[in-house]
Amino acid sequence: MLVAMADSRERDIRTAPIDEQLPALVDEYRGKLLACLDGMSEDEARRSLVPSRTTLLSLAKHAIFVETVWFGEVVTGRYRTEYGLPSDSGDSFILADEDTVESVTEAYWQAVERSHHAVEEMTLDTVLTGHRSGPMPLRWIYLHMLRELAQHCGHAEILREQIIAQRTQR
Repeated sequence: MLVAMADSRERDIRTAPIDEQLPALVDEYRGKLLACLDGMSEDEARRSLVPSRTTLLSLAKHAIFVETVWFGEVVTGRYRTEYGLPSDSGDSFILADEDTVESVTEAYWQAVERSHHAVEEMTLDTVLTGHRSGPMPLRWIYLHMLRELAQHCGHAEILREQIIAQRTQR
């Protein structure tokens, strides 16, 4: 993976300092999660294939919650409901009638942009105090986000594979 540098040269992220590697890997997985919606119809994006609320679109909507909690609530100390989010993470999978692939994708990238802006002046060692479990360094937030996004990418890839397989069975 390459990372763009300020002077527009690119270099291999594997040799970049860790303070560039972690944000780049999180950005990579942000993109991978939303890429699972590429080419999906609204019906396919909402298709339920498991007993839980997990669909391709609900995974993307949940990712908005995750972004906002970890880069909003934890960084600013503002509680998640002040951002218009549910207090319980399980409720972040609930889709409203007006949620579409386009609207959720746009809202997700807006949340990511807020995340980038929230930490632009911080280092990985900056200690954040806005989470109910206590102080934690920004480094931990990035590692947690990487874990969360990788897990949900796996879910999304399996759902996407099943949906595509159903197309050929019809």
